[in-house]
Amino acid sequence: MFHDFTYAAVLASSARAAWQLDDVMPEGAAFDFTRPFLPEALARTAALDMLSARERLLLNQIRGHEYLCMFGLVEEFVLPFVLDHARTQLSGDDYRVRALLNFAGEEAKHIQMFKRFHAAFARDFGAECGMIGPGEAIAAEILRHDPLSVALAILGIEWVTQSHYLDSVRGDDGIDPLFASLLRHHWMEEAQHAKLDTLMVEALAEGRDEAGIAAAIDGYLEIGAFIDAGLGAQAGFNLDALERAAGRTLPAAERETLHAQQHQSARWTYLGSAMAHPQFRKTLGALSPAARDRIDAVAPAFA
Repeated sequence: MFHDFTYAAVLASSARAAWQLDDVMPEGAAFDFTRPFLPEALARTAALDMLSARERLLLNQIRGHEYLCMFGLVEEFVLPFVLDHARTQLSGDDYRVRALLNFAGEEAKHIQMFKRFHAAFARDFGAECGMIGPGEAIAAEILRHDPLSVALAILGIEWVTQSHYLDSVRGDDGIDPLFASLLRHHWMEEAQHAKLDTLMVEALAEGRDEAGIAAAIDGYLEIGAFIDAGLGAQAGFNLDALERAAGRTLPAAERETLHAQQHQSARWTYLGSAMAHPQFRKTLGALSPAARDRIDAVAPAFA
């Protein structure tokens, strides 16, 4: 066993890390639009020489809007998935039931936090920023897959919230402090969710043979391809927002270059960094070394 996660320990940690929405994102809170929102490791906007300094800042803020709204979309399918999993686990381990229901409650709180963020951003940014959706359609497409495929997709996303915060956000004094606070509080609770989802993956994989694991990896890759297509569309929406905010139309060749670069940046942010996360790879290896090797072969395309 590569971990010592238990439902009781996760539940206790969750109680210590719990926070109240009104303390973290109160109604009427405002962001500092003189500052970037995302660290450069995630936004990849600083080297875009075809943009002015002001336009690079605007694109960074647009990417910040995308980042939190994208996690809001993700949690719209995480919430029903966790509730469906908890429904089958209502007898037996009381800590498991309480931990899973707490998991769902925290995800609902995160969705509400991201909605408040979007409202504050839209109020003050000065230009409309489109998002892929609707969330219900995205959730339906993802949830139609094998539950183990979905659990693996969720697990990767949960681990990247950890690495993004610890490796890029924490200690970056240049980004907007309120935005950084939202990422920190999201990280605090997702740290427990990643452990719970590891346990969910193990439960869903129990009794599967190599062919069953391989089929789940097929589904995981299908989900990844679906998300990747959405990221391509989102990169286009972001450039539309940049043109509105900057008050100019990008030349076609410039826009094509920017779209490819920003799509690849998003691939790394949401897919590649998940596939490469050490804890995610350990889970894959515990299920099947062949499954881990298969994802390792795919991951460089999303770097």
